Amino acid sequence: MEAVSLNPTPIIQIKGLGLAFEQDGRRTEVLRGLDLDIAAGEFVAIVGASGVGKSTLLRVLMGLATPTSGTVATAPDPQAERPMAMVFQDARLLPWRRVLANVMFGLEKTALPKEARIARAQEALKLVGLAELAGRWPHQLSGGQRQRVALARALAVRPAILLMDEPFSALDVVTREALQDELVRIRAETGRTILFVTHDIDEAVYMADRVVALGGRPGVMRSARAIDVARPRRRGSIALSEIAQDVRLDITAEHRDPDFSI
Repeated sequence: MEAVSLNPTPIIQIKGLGLAFEQDGRRTEVLRGLDLDIAAGEFVAIVGASGVGKSTLLRVLMGLATPTSGTVATAPDPQAERPMAMVFQDARLLPWRRVLANVMFGLEKTALPKEARIARAQEALKLVGLAELAGRWPHQLSGGQRQRVALARALAVRPAILLMDEPFSALDVVTREALQDELVRIRAETGRTILFVTHDIDEAVYMADRVVALGGRPGVMRSARAIDVARPRRRGSIALSEIAQDVRLDITAEHRDPDFSI
């Protein structure tokens, strides 16, 4: 598999990002002072302990949470139709719609005629390897197949940036590894910019171009390590294992959280 060519111009620029909220008269700081540039076409994984602010960062990027300090800027992509799309841990398929109709859901408020929406959804299902299941109901799918449909739904709207919030964490090991390989393949074929949140460090270093480690309370950026290992990569290789161990140390060393575990 050839390396994906990255555009050096940042598609996401995060400067001094902080987020805090008030509850029951107490102020809780979730993120503090994040600085991160993400290049167009880059695959960046965000790792860290539960509660460190990984998913909150995605919510800020989607406009679902407002930072209390700093800025987030995204550059327009003329080849994309939407700035971003999100894939969640739960596939969130509509049970009363067949697979094809679920994938078409995000296209319904566009100006595309119905025939074009159908063609776009079929193309996305083919990309994730589920073209033959277009007529099935969600309850007839496995967990891995439902996540593929959710990914197809996000890809169908042709976003510049694909945000993924622990999308494989609820799956068994075999299915999870198969979907990791599928995502790497899809990213290579589409050149999509991906920001992938996971608590699984091995998953992060296997797939990503760069792994950003968050740690602490509030969450701060401990490191941003480039994964300079040629593709295709081999799970469990010495090179990847050494990088994964370095990332664990980035998160835990010197500022070890008493309730942290990985």
